[in-house]
Amino acid sequence: MLVLADGTVFRGISIGAQGSTVGEVVFNTSMTGYQEILTDPSYTKQIVTLTYPHIGNTGVNDEDVESGSVYASGLIIRNLPLTESNWRSQQTLSDYLVANNIVAISDIDTRKLTRILREKGAQAGCILAGEDNEQKALELARGFPGLAGMDLAKVVSCEISYEFEQGEWVLGKGYTQSTSRQHHVVAFDYGVKRNILRMLVTRGCKVTVLPAQATAEEALALNPDGIFLSNGPGDPEPCDYAIKAIATLVDTGIPTFGICLGHQLLGLASGAKTIKMKFGHHGANHPVQDTEDKRVFITSQNHGFAVDPATLPANVKTTHVSLFDGSLQGIARTDKPAFSFQGHPEASPGPTEMSYLFDRFIDLMKQHKQ
Repeated sequence: MLVLADGTVFRGISIGAQGSTVGEVVFNTSMTGYQEILTDPSYTKQIVTLTYPHIGNTGVNDEDVESGSVYASGLIIRNLPLTESNWRSQQTLSDYLVANNIVAISDIDTRKLTRILREKGAQAGCILAGEDNEQKALELARGFPGLAGMDLAKVVSCEISYEFEQGEWVLGKGYTQSTSRQHHVVAFDYGVKRNILRMLVTRGCKVTVLPAQATAEEALALNPDGIFLSNGPGDPEPCDYAIKAIATLVDTGIPTFGICLGHQLLGLASGAKTIKMKFGHHGANHPVQDTEDKRVFITSQNHGFAVDPATLPANVKTTHVSLFDGSLQGIARTDKPAFSFQGHPEASPGPTEMSYLFDRFIDLMKQHKQ
């Protein structure tokens, strides 16, 4: 069963581990990419509802992961196909969920659930599998404190620094290895997705990954050509350690690029404020417009917080806006070579049209060296 904090009860079929799980229930409108979604650290403490009805038909494999483990607290789907069929498949989705001890439910009315979340906003929920106790599930759901005020970046971050050397995936070859090291990028890991780092490596970057709580001085000691601020889960405002470090680094004039939580943290470090969204943006079909050339891009999104455009200081300009709700999607400093994007340009819904942001980062580093 799935029980929401408002008392709504859904009964379905368990397709994962036995037991219970709690978290903020959100909906994601992606038609594909469920394995990338499950392994995205940005979904920490969230139970993901996939609105597309047939999930699991291509199975799972060892390559399509964004991190070393499953971070989503649970999974909710409408229908699990009886068989999976794909030449790269190594395991069924259900077996994968069981192996990773993820509680999940299928055969519920995900349209009804999505409408509840849209109208009431994202709320706490509990999936209970293997035990028929609605009251217990309701109490567990109502006991979840919510993501507002929750600093999760330091929880999911790496513990020690490391160098990332894997390039992007190529059909028939798998993940590539780049020997080019034209630029040294220091990436702060707030819950980084691997494909972000792969896109930097493919573009000739030596990538050194630092823990979320690393200081600006530790980053500067590595003599970087650029600073990257990664995606991640939770509320950006409690991450005072990151906000302080980013403010110092941006002031040095080193090119800085932020994605998702990194975008929000750059906004906070620049003097803006962030807000909790009603139900957030989660999906791979979100239209975003570049305010400079008016081009529209189909983007991948995963965030429940946003930078408040009304609080942007004079030295920060808007570069992208959502065509769904007009929310802020991108900013750039006018006095420093620093910019950020709220969505996930390393994902492939467009399929790769947002990758120009990585090229912009490379160009900034080239200009800075000159």
